[in-house]
Amino acid sequence: MALNNLTLKAASLYDEWIKDADPRVDGYPLMASPFPQTLILGAYIYFVTNLGPKFMENRKPFDLRQLMVFYNFIVVALSIYMTYEFLMSGWATGYTYRCDIVDYSRSPMALRMVRACYLYYFSKFIELLDTIFFVLRKKNAQITFLHVFHHTIMPWTWWFGVKFAPGGLGTFHGMLNCVVHVIMYTYYGLCCLGPAYHKYLWWKKHLTTIQLIQFIMVTVHIGQIYFMDHCPYQYPIFMFIIWLYGTLFLILFMHFWYHAYTRGKRPPKTLQNGITRNKTE
Repeated sequence: MALNNLTLKAASLYDEWIKDADPRVDGYPLMASPFPQTLILGAYIYFVTNLGPKFMENRKPFDLRQLMVFYNFIVVALSIYMTYEFLMSGWATGYTYRCDIVDYSRSPMALRMVRACYLYYFSKFIELLDTIFFVLRKKNAQITFLHVFHHTIMPWTWWFGVKFAPGGLGTFHGMLNCVVHVIMYTYYGLCCLGPAYHKYLWWKKHLTTIQLIQFIMVTVHIGQIYFMDHCPYQYPIFMFIIWLYGTLFLILFMHFWYHAYTRGKRPPKTLQNGITRNKTE
């Protein structure tokens, strides 16, 4: 009886909470409830940390070079498109880069931002292939906590962003991440093309700098809300989560930078593999 009452109360609280969701995302795949994505991400974690490595234990690594060339440049094309959509639905057409609230109307611009946010969210599931490729190529050392955490937490938290606040200042880090992914996946794609193209990869050393700049910009942009007299952004909790996430990764990247470039030492393996990695090694 007590368990039934608890279940009913939880269901009631969930129904009350979900009433505030944005109706414009109704019908989008995976958006009805957070549970399907939780199951997918749980299966992903289990596969890349347990089932996959065990399956590959007595098998030879798969040669996925051609597939990875295709995959990386598809992600580049998708990231370019998402960057354009974020820009044209707000960031280059009216956003102030300060207190930009969510437009919940059904105007063409607002609906375009909803689609851009959902596409970005969905792209995070495509990027789970990064880790699956590691498993199939027996690059288990690169499957670090940091790597798996990043690939899991991004889609899981973005579900709530798309469901309740698809737009406004909370999307800046998504747009910026798309720009960074254009650069990074171009590098990965060129790596996969083979040694003949490695002479064009002199800019590898700048990848960490680019990622560091990304997290500085995210942290500064989102942190400014705490210094405004009044910003009526609809979900302040999302601002705190983005700030916390940006700050966490800024610290990790600064730690990496300090060990790799200031002290001239290789950083701890968990950071080295989790932050900057060559997917063709």
